[in-house]
Amino acid sequence: MLLLDSPEYDEELRALIEWVEGVLVPGYLAEPSADARWCHLWFEHPVAVARLHACWLSWQELTDPATCGYTGPGVWHRDHLDPCLRELRGSTGPFEACTKNGNQIQHRMSDLVPSTWRQADQGD
Repeated sequence: MLLLDSPEYDEELRALIEWVEGVLVPGYLAEPSADARWCHLWFEHPVAVARLHACWLSWQELTDPATCGYTGPGVWHRDHLDPCLRELRGSTGPFEACTKNGNQIQHRMSDLVPSTWRQADQGD
């Protein structure tokens, strides 16, 4: 994904944001902590975009029983989601400074998700 140019990158990022907001955040990401960091501006971290994009692509394949049978979701959790979240949320992951460093307070968890910001910015 990181090798895509606009507008393909922008379109793919929009779709990824919708999946992260609509599936991943509400279903799998509890409140961040020192041991499980998260950044509401994750899309500003290229390594997070790359890892989450890979996780999303595998989710598309492995959650459809027509393409992977009924064990696909289990395989997705074990082989894709869990390692992805460990790498992203770990103490040395890309969000390390987002929840610890006072200089990056704008990267602390917010109640708003990106689609909400867009609506607020547009006056909707």
